[in-house]
Order: sequence, then structure tokens, then C-alpha cells
Amino acid sequence: MVTGATVDGRRILDRVVATLGVLGLFAVLPFYVAAGLAAPLWAVVLLLAFWLALLTTAIRWFTRWPWPILAMPFVAAAVWWLAMTLGESLLGWQA
Repeated sequence: MVTGATVDGRRILDRVVATLGVLGLFAVLPFYVAAGLAAPLWAVVLLLAFWLALLTTAIRWFTRWPWPILAMPFVAAAVWWLAMTLGESLLGWQA
């Protein structure tokens, strides 16, 4: 039997988790903006478009699927790191 308090507690936990995920996305944003110090403009535009797509998805999923939002900052950080590393080694990007 599910009580009202359990449902409300779960809803609060879901919102906290989703909020942490969105805040994590904003924590990664300065790295995406600073990519312009080493990456060309086209790469920065693509990276920022990817970040914006993650944010848009997080906002849409906020109440329906809050738990995957928690992974989005880690995905964003991994994509940024991979893009910068491959750009430096394969395309010769330098600060």
C-alpha cells in the first residue's frame, strides 16, 4: 500500500535529482564557452548546440524522467573532453 507521504517524498526526491542535473549542466557551461580559446568557431558552435540540446531535453524531461537528467552533466563533460582532446590531437587545435 502506497501512502500519500511516500508519493510526495518520491516526488520531492525526483525534483531534487532533476534540479541537481540541471545545475550540473550549468556548471559545465563555462568549459563549453572557454572551448573558443583552443577550438575554431565552428566547433564551439557545435559544442554549444549540443549543450543547448541537453538543456532542452533536461527541461522537457524534468517531471516525466528526472533520473536520467542526473547523468547529463557527466555526458556533457565527457563530450567536451573528447571533442577538445580529439581536436587537439587530430585537427591541431591549440590555445
